[in-house]
Amino acid sequence: MHSFPLGMLVLSLLQAPVAAQWMPQAASNMPRKPNGAPDLDAPMPRAADGKPDLSGLWHVRAFGKYHGNLAADLGKAPLGSLGESMYKEHMEKLGAEDPSTRCLPSGVPRFYGDPFPFKILQQPGIMMMLLESGTLYRQIFTDGRERPVNPTPTWLGYSVGQWSGDEFVVHSTGFNGKTWLDSNGLPTSDALKVTERLRRRNYGQMDAVITIDDAKVYAASWTVTLPLELMPESELMEFVCLENEKDLMHIRSEKK
Repeated sequence: MHSFPLGMLVLSLLQAPVAAQWMPQAASNMPRKPNGAPDLDAPMPRAADGKPDLSGLWHVRAFGKYHGNLAADLGKAPLGSLGESMYKEHMEKLGAEDPSTRCLPSGVPRFYGDPFPFKILQQPGIMMMLLESGTLYRQIFTDGRERPVNPTPTWLGYSVGQWSGDEFVVHSTGFNGKTWLDSNGLPTSDALKVTERLRRRNYGQMDAVITIDDAKVYAASWTVTLPLELMPESELMEFVCLENEKDLMHIRSEKK
C-alpha cells in the first residue's frame, strides 16, 4: 500500500482549509426531520426532466484517505514501468513538485479527494462544478456534442456528460499531463482519460465511481469509488492559494 510521507503530510496540512464555511442559511426546499434538522436520508431530488438533480455542495467522506492515496481501497495502483519511475521520483522528492503545493490546479479526478468542497450546478445543456480549491470552475457539456479529437491540453480537461438511467456519466480527455492523482504522487500523462459515474443514492449521499485510463503510466485501467456527502445549508468560500503564501521558499526536494 502506498505510504504517506511526513513531508507530504506537512505540505498537505499547510494547504488545509479552515473548516468553517459561510454562516448557515436555512434552505426552504430542504427535507427535514421532526426536530428541524436536514434529513439527508430523504429521497434524492429530481430535476424538471425527471433526472436526478445532483445540485448541491459536496465533499468526500474521510478526505485524508483519498487525498493521500486515490487507490487506497485497491491497495496499489497498477503502475507501468514509466509510472513506477515517476511515482518513485515523486516520493523521493517528498512531494516538493506536487502541483498543488505550488498553487496549481488539483485536476480531475484529484479534486474529489481534496479537503475542499465543490458545488454542482445542474442546468439544461451543461453541468457546472465550482471548485473551492483555487476558486476554479469546470464545465461538463450535456448538449449532445462530441468531444474534440485534439482538444487544447488543460488542467481540468474537456468533459462531456450524458445520463444512463439515473447515473450521470462523464468522459474527459485533453489533459496536460502535469497533474498528480493524489498527494503521494500517482502520476498522469497527456494520454489520461477519466470516466466518472455519479450516482446520487439519496438526498445527502452520492457515489463518484472513477475510472483512470492512462496507458503511458498505468499497466491497466483501474476504478475507485469515492463516497460523497452533501454539505447542507452551507456555501463555497473563496480560496486564493497564493494569498499570504510563505511556504514555497521552504520546500525542499531532497532528504537530509
